Amino acid sequence: MKQRTPVFVNIFIIIGLLTIFYYLFVQSYSFLTSPYFWGTVIIGAIMAYIHSALGDLIENNKFKKLSDEEKALYLTEKKVPYFQRLYAAAFKKQSDTHEKDILIDHGFDGIMELDNQLPKWWVGLFWFGTAFCVLYISAYAFTDFASPIKEYEKEYKEQEASIAIYMKEQPPVTIETAEFSEDNIATGEEVFKTNCVSCHSDGGRGGIGPNLTDNFWNNQPEKTLFKNVFHVVENGVTGSAMQAWGKNGVLTGNDIQNVAAYVYSINQMKKPITPAEGGAPPYGDEAKWEKK
Repeated sequence: MKQRTPVFVNIFIIIGLLTIFYYLFVQSYSFLTSPYFWGTVIIGAIMAYIHSALGDLIENNKFKKLSDEEKALYLTEKKVPYFQRLYAAAFKKQSDTHEKDILIDHGFDGIMELDNQLPKWWVGLFWFGTAFCVLYISAYAFTDFASPIKEYEKEYKEQEASIAIYMKEQPPVTIETAEFSEDNIATGEEVFKTNCVSCHSDGGRGGIGPNLTDNFWNNQPEKTLFKNVFHVVENGVTGSAMQAWGKNGVLTGNDIQNVAAYVYSINQMKKPITPAEGGAPPYGDEAKWEKK
């Protein structure tokens, strides 16, 4: 008759499994303060004690049917601590006599097969892995748990909300407070493609509007190129198709700062696009910008 697992070990396993499953669904350890979690732990512990009590009844009934020799062997084994027995069952090699008893009557190439039981730790991990897979796949298929799309949408909305709060709390960007930053170039390029490319063409090479990559500018109200672009985009140019994007409320101060950074980058950080390369011819006077 086999020795049974002590009830405290079963309770420890139940608490561990409940902790893992709760964390999978809650995605934080806040459940540790929840009465529902501890209520489930108490119910699991009670069920474990009931299971142990029923096991004791069955064990006593079986014990009565054993021979005196079997009873003595069983009581001797029961005196061995549980974890010592567990270690021996997992790693201790059986005796030659026991090995003969469990030898299976077939072999191949001189290798004989023994009818050993699988280690309990291996069986436990197998069933735990099986239960975990079933639970995980079910949660993935029928709930929002572990769904990358749902997680992305949630994080995206949170970021959008945080950006909206930040923009609301920040003072509006003006020509006095605007500053060039290379971090704004990529965002400014998107603003340019949405609003400016129809007149100034791709890359600012010019078309209906002037070439933004050369050093000739018809409007030079500011002393630095970055501030000049900000001024022109915000106020527009009277008598031309260049509208006042900022004054009209189409672009915010932050948008204008970004697009000014992009125009500055294609004018100062890249080679100008010449008419031979598809750029518009020079328009206006040659600029002598001060350093930003």
